[in-house]
Amino acid sequence: MDYLQITTFTPVIQFAKKIIYGIWNVWFYILAGIGVFLCFPLLLIFLQREQWYRHVFWLARWVWSPIIVYGMGFWPRFKQFQTLEKGKNYMFVANHLSMIDIMLVLMAVRNPFVFVGKRELEEIPVFNYIYRRAAILVDRENAKSRKNVYSGAQKKLDMGYSICIYPEGLVPHPDVYLAPFKNGAFSLAIQHQMPIVPITLPDCKKRFPFQFGHKYWSGSPGVVRAIIHPAIETTGLTTNDLPKLKEKTFAFFREQLRKEGYS
Repeated sequence: MDYLQITTFTPVIQFAKKIIYGIWNVWFYILAGIGVFLCFPLLLIFLQREQWYRHVFWLARWVWSPIIVYGMGFWPRFKQFQTLEKGKNYMFVANHLSMIDIMLVLMAVRNPFVFVGKRELEEIPVFNYIYRRAAILVDRENAKSRKNVYSGAQKKLDMGYSICIYPEGLVPHPDVYLAPFKNGAFSLAIQHQMPIVPITLPDCKKRFPFQFGHKYWSGSPGVVRAIIHPAIETTGLTTNDLPKLKEKTFAFFREQLRKEGYS
């Protein structure tokens, strides 16, 4: 086949690629819906009491997340450099570049934890019923809402749960692999003297990026890794140490992701 023939077929190939990727993208939401549907009868029971949240976590970890991850053709691999003590409070922080980040973190961590998530997701029908009861919600533009996160976190910590936050507070632009960190995760960790456990997700953007459109039609089934790194201790730190702690954690993520080819 000569150059002219290849050039002639290129638009057709590109169009077919977009169709395939589009179907694959829709399939993600279908799988998420199937998972919610299968778990919903039990969720209706377990979400009635905060003390039963660990059962919600179990369903999310062992049923909902695997349905999506394996159903999309991903094969999770976990590496753990930090032994997590049962019943101990941790602040889990992870980079956020894909829609499967949440599922992969749930599958990687055995200790029940509660996500701090965006209040905007409350607008999704059916899902919002679960989301309001299973996560600590925050409107990052509202000072009162940000303040309420602390009281919500205190209740969960007192019940023996850990907290998980994506410290970037947003999904970075396609050309940015790591956005500046917000203060929330580090302020909470210092206030409660919790170890910060970094979790890097080096494959999620390559496999299933958020920017699923325009010129970013990319991704493929395959291995997705979650790496649980050694904890960064906060014992004895005060609010004066927050900027240095945040920068130390950011620098760690930046270095780990650079090793994986991000730049």
